[in-house]
Amino acid sequence: MKTLTISDIRDLKPCYDPATKVAEDWQGTVIDILRLENVPKQDRIWVVTHFLGDKTNRLFAVWCAREALSRIKNPDPCSITACDVAERFAHGDATVDELRTAARAARAAADAALAHTRQIEKLIKIIEQEGE
Repeated sequence: MKTLTISDIRDLKPCYDPATKVAEDWQGTVIDILRLENVPKQDRIWVVTHFLGDKTNRLFAVWCAREALSRIKNPDPCSITACDVAERFAHGDATVDELRTAARAARAAADAALAHTRQIEKLIKIIEQEGE
């Protein structure tokens, strides 16, 4: 695992100087960064994902998406399939075309859900205004 320095982190152009959180001579791995308790969690994740490979970042993104989907009462099957395909792609078991197709289907399902939500909200407002 590569050893990183404050200079490596500064090269990412974070919104604050990392020396405000760790010593100027700090060195460590991505695991060490994730264990820095005096650095906000979201900042640790932001930094680390810049130093990870595509596979690890994709698997982490899939995990995050599955966590979000687990909080939805009835997640759309297209979103679940997109996660499955993205995970298979990370492991080399799905093609770019399969990944794109799954992503398009999930995006279309999300757009439709949003449109229906907005339509229901609008219909409620119209009914309330018209007194029906």
